[in-house]
Amino acid sequence: MQQLEVSLSIVIPQDQVLISKVELQELKRQELSGVYWNMKDLQNRINKSDKWIKENILYPQKFRKKLDSENGGFVYYPKNQGQTWSFQAVKMAEFLDKYFSQIFSGSN
Repeated sequence: MQQLEVSLSIVIPQDQVLISKVELQELKRQELSGVYWNMKDLQNRINKSDKWIKENILYPQKFRKKLDSENGGFVYYPKNQGQTWSFQAVKMAEFLDKYFSQIFSGSN
């Protein structure tokens, strides 16, 4: 195997820093720590209507079992009219990333 060594110098501007992906992910996670979303926040995050979110994420049984706070999940499902939805932001963001293909494939 041949190997070529190259010496390279990259200048990083004073107003920027270089961090690892792990550090970046942790910073993003901390940004949502202790934050709760309402339905409007969730709509803005995934760019879908509340009707679509309910039909494709919140009400299908395979997801509701994981999400519902009554089952140890991180979503408060309103019991009465006038109550609002509440989502633990960190856990909801992780859920959306983990189940992205199932949610957006329409195979509920």
